[in-house]
Amino acid sequence: MNEHDPRYDAIIIGAGFAGMYMLKTLRDKGFRAHVYERGTDVGGTWYWNRYPGARCDIESLYYCYSFSDELQQEWRWTERYPSQPEILRYARHVADRFDLRRDISFDTNVRAAAFDERAGRWTVRTDDAEITARFLITAVGCLSATQTPDFPGIGTFRGESYHTGRWPHEEVDFTGKRVGVIGTGSSAIQAIPVIARQAAQVTVFQRTAQFSIPAQNHPLSPEEQRRVKADYARLRAEARMTQSGILAERLQHNATEVPAAEFKAELDRRWAIGGTTFTATYPDTLRDPAANELSANYVRGKIREIVDDPATAELLCPHDHPIGTKRICVDTDYYATYNRDNVSLVDIRRTPISAITPGGLRVGDRDFEFDIIVFATGYDAMTGPLNRIDIRGAGGLRLREKWADGPRTYLGLASSGFPNLFTITGPGSPSVLSNMIVSIEQHVEWIGAHLEHLRDNGFTRSEAAADAERTWGEHVNAVAAETLYPRAASWYMGANVPGKPRIFMPYIGGVGTYREHCREIAAGGYRGFHLTV
Repeated sequence: MNEHDPRYDAIIIGAGFAGMYMLKTLRDKGFRAHVYERGTDVGGTWYWNRYPGARCDIESLYYCYSFSDELQQEWRWTERYPSQPEILRYARHVADRFDLRRDISFDTNVRAAAFDERAGRWTVRTDDAEITARFLITAVGCLSATQTPDFPGIGTFRGESYHTGRWPHEEVDFTGKRVGVIGTGSSAIQAIPVIARQAAQVTVFQRTAQFSIPAQNHPLSPEEQRRVKADYARLRAEARMTQSGILAERLQHNATEVPAAEFKAELDRRWAIGGTTFTATYPDTLRDPAANELSANYVRGKIREIVDDPATAELLCPHDHPIGTKRICVDTDYYATYNRDNVSLVDIRRTPISAITPGGLRVGDRDFEFDIIVFATGYDAMTGPLNRIDIRGAGGLRLREKWADGPRTYLGLASSGFPNLFTITGPGSPSVLSNMIVSIEQHVEWIGAHLEHLRDNGFTRSEAAADAERTWGEHVNAVAAETLYPRAASWYMGANVPGKPRIFMPYIGGVGTYREHCREIAAGGYRGFHLTV
């Protein structure tokens, strides 16, 4: 079939983990689907994020598909936390194993999509073609729209500059170079230790200090892999019903109820284990400010133990948000890197960057000279990737206009006024608060079953009802308000993008609870959706 054949049932935007599984699922159900991908290969996030030290913060044995037991048994991971090259090899293996590339158009940028009410189809416009399909499914990822502050003089720098989310495919040589790194989020925390081992000098510009937990990464032994894989069915089923899609040992009693010595001993044990589940130790950590401060103080104490210079240690200690309310970082030697003679930290909260200059950058009236500037300045998260496509629904309504005051969705899967449009891990779903693979698989399988229901029952159109969308939005906000998450100026809230509405975008009610919501809605004939012939 020609890739621009108008008989497509579904067009999928994006060939990351979500787009690949969506393609396979629809193909298996007899739908004619095609994927459009702006990169030159599969992988999504792991195609673009090639910066030094790029690594997943979910353990490799669980950051992989579960839909095929043969696939999960045959693939061999090498480390506890997989690196970007290894994840990309895995994505390519999946594409080859299931012959997905024949239905993917690479190096193709989707510019716009509009719903034709008369035809009941979506018209998708790329740089050089228009294609139609009854259904449009976005698999664009939550962190794919890079964000760079509009610094004065940003185009004048004479050296090399890179954004961590758009890293070149060829290796960047930092040997003997003076490097400035702007930002101290997750990408920077992974990249800085690696860059510092190569560069002559690294100067880090920090606006917001982050809490980071050691990864305690290590090679995976064959025995450990065999043990997990032998029990995959049970482990996967349990993970799907957890809070975050991640298996973790969770204590039943609250942090505020245990003696100080017992609390410290438990956090010492969790620190030695490492990983993002550190804040899941006690059930009150993300709900009670007093309990949260206990864990925050523990991590601040660790920072002060690790970092030799007291002034630098204090700058690295976060005080402006509860621990865990920004996605907690996982690192290898991040704090210890500031003990190196060639690494320095500059506080740009008190005195911001005033300009990028031809030779480097300026903070207040102080000039810094660099050969390379690394922008680790994050993303326009969740809504950004969708709003950068001109998506128009019924009556020509633009999605970015509907979402001007914050995203409005039903289940994070659909939006009123946009018939036959489905968003994988969209705002209003657990999404970035979870193991993304768990959430991706649940969304893909739900969408696939929904489209099958439409086809088998003679329906041609599905649209989220406005009242169902409003009720779901109220529920998402109410659940978030019961936690400490809205207290942080995080990208969960859109706080890193000037002018973006401050709304907590993901659903924090839990992966398992959310799955039950979706199951019940489907079992009730897709309550909250208008289905028409």
